[in-house]
Order: sequence, then structure tokens, then C-alpha cells
Amino acid sequence: MKNVKFVKKALAMVLAAAMSLSLAACGSGAASSASAASAADSAPAAAVPATEETQASTAGETTANEGAVYKVGIVKYVDDASLDQIESAIQAELDAKGQELGVTFDYADYTKNGQADSTTLNQIAADLIADGVDVIIPIATPAALIMQAATEENAIPVVFSAVSDPVGAGLVDSLEAPGSNITGTSDALNVEAVIDLMLAANPDLKKLGLLYDQGQDASKSAIAAAKAYCETKGIETVEKTGTTNDELALAADALIAAKVDAVFTPTDNTVMTAELAIYEKFVDAKIPHYAGADSFALNGAFCGYGVNYVTLGTSTADIAVDVLVNGAQPASTPVQIMSSGIATVNTEVASAIGLDYSAFASLCEELKETITQESFN
Repeated sequence: MKNVKFVKKALAMVLAAAMSLSLAACGSGAASSASAASAADSAPAAAVPATEETQASTAGETTANEGAVYKVGIVKYVDDASLDQIESAIQAELDAKGQELGVTFDYADYTKNGQADSTTLNQIAADLIADGVDVIIPIATPAALIMQAATEENAIPVVFSAVSDPVGAGLVDSLEAPGSNITGTSDALNVEAVIDLMLAANPDLKKLGLLYDQGQDASKSAIAAAKAYCETKGIETVEKTGTTNDELALAADALIAAKVDAVFTPTDNTVMTAELAIYEKFVDAKIPHYAGADSFALNGAFCGYGVNYVTLGTSTADIAVDVLVNGAQPASTPVQIMSSGIATVNTEVASAIGLDYSAFASLCEELKETITQESFN
């Protein structure tokens, strides 16, 4: 375990350094086989799927701790539509469970925004530890890495949310037995399913642009999976990356100049925060942008594919409640992989680029429609 802890701390230090340099600035119930090929031990194929039973795992709890007050730290990596949804769902479920169990989950003074900055996140971790919180819920991989590194010595439980590849990021030993003081929920992305949607809309797809931030751990395995699956389909890939809105705008311009037929972005928080600033470039070029969360479509991408983030947030809160009220051990509490298969299409963009998405209905669990706006209502 010493080696595991060393690796986790090293990963967090590397992340912090990368974020400091780059920042002047969220799945599938059955993760793709390509993801397994690209990430070996990190493959979501060993996932523990979330079901109605697991989401309601705390429903039978007693009120033995009635009147207890638990301090809950909630640390969101950055403001974006998906992470905001998760945060709200976590808070709503904590309120509901508190009322049901006769206890108080005090998160109001301990809900923080990391602003996509490693220094800020490290300070938040120090503050929450000093405040004596009983659990920390980090939302997104970068926040989870820093919270985990900060709490390993004092063993404050960490229940992460929206970590796409917990094993690959070095957060857990395995999905079934996370080890140490950590567990949570994952929004692992079925990359093959996203590319199948692209081919359904455009069977002549020959060149796919990959737009992401190399510093985002959540993107690495998904991009590798996309490249592997595209190779089996005879699709050429063109990679462009960026760490700021300006860099991503230039990357988008480069993909357009390369005459790609479509663009793919995984659950990448950096691109998510830039989407409103770059989506019109792809619309003007009539290039559909597919991404790994519904919030991308909300902010102007053609299609977002992934999990229900309200359900994910609710399940995250349920795990935290189980840890606090029932004494569940994070080390032996399996990571929950959210069921995916929800495609969200921006109808304004679809009309502007002239792309028919009627075939999507038979290829996903649910097809939703949205228009461009900043946040979910």
C-alpha cells in the first residue's frame, strides 16, 4: 500500500504542476471494449453498475444517530453545467436523507469551488481538514486527486463524483475494492457508442478530430479508446489540444482547416468551460461536435452523450451517507459506474449544420433535445 500511496501522491503533484502551468484558466454502465484495450487495469469493464437498489442503499438506515451533525465538504473542480448539476443533486439528496434519518448534513459552509486551479484546490483541502469535516466529496478527477493526496494521512473519507477512470487516475486500487480512504461514483464514457452515433449520422465519416486537454486525466483513456476504435473502422484521427479558451479556439481552427468530418471531446472539463466560446466555429464550418456529457450540447455542441448527472450526484450523496451514518468503509465500498446511453442533441445546431439525427433513437437508451444556453434550468 505504501507504493500505491506514493503513486497517488506523485500523480497529484504532477497534476498540480501541470494545472499551474496550463491554467492562466464528466459514462457507461458497460464501458467500451476499446476503453479496456487502452487502459488495461483502468478499464471500466469491471464496473459496478449503479441500480435503483444501490442508489437507495441508505433507505433502510436506522436513526441510531438521530440528532447528529455531520460536516460535509463538497469541492467542485470548476463551474460548468454538468458539475453544477452534480453539486445541486448532492446537496438535495443530503437534505432529503438528513430529514429522513433525523440528522444534519452541514455542507453550507464547506461547499467550495476550485476554479480549475491547483493552488486553490490545495488550500481548500487544507481548510476543510482544519475545519474537521467528516467527509469530503470532490467533483471531477482533478479535485479528487488533490483531496485524496491531502487526506491519506488523516484518513478523512473521500467520496468522489464524476471521475471517469478512477483506476487509471491512480485514485483506487480497483473498482470493487478501492482501498485506502476513498470510493465514489464514475461517469465512465462508452466511446464506441459515441462514434457509432457519428457513423449513423454520417456513414461517410473518414476523418475525426479529437479535441481535448492533455492535462485532464479523464480524457486520456477515452482518447486512446477513440483512436483504437477509429482504426478498426478505417477512420483517420487528427488530435488537437489546449489548456485555455484561447488555445482551444486555435485548436478548433486547426481541426476545421484539417477538414475533419466531425469532432470528438470526452468528459473534459477544460473543453467544457470553453464550449460556449468555440462552438460557433464548428457550426459555421458545419462540423458536428460530439462530446461526453449533455452539458456540451447545452453549451453549443451538436451532441452530448453520457450519464444522467442528477442520478450520479444523488448516488454520490447516498454513498457519503452510508459512510457517515452506517460506518461503511470506503476501502471496501465498490465504486459505482453510472448507466450511460443518454444522447442529448442541440436542435438549433442540428438545424444550422443540416444534420439528421433521427437514427440516434435506436442507438441509445434515451434521446433528449436542448437548445444553446449557459446552464440547466
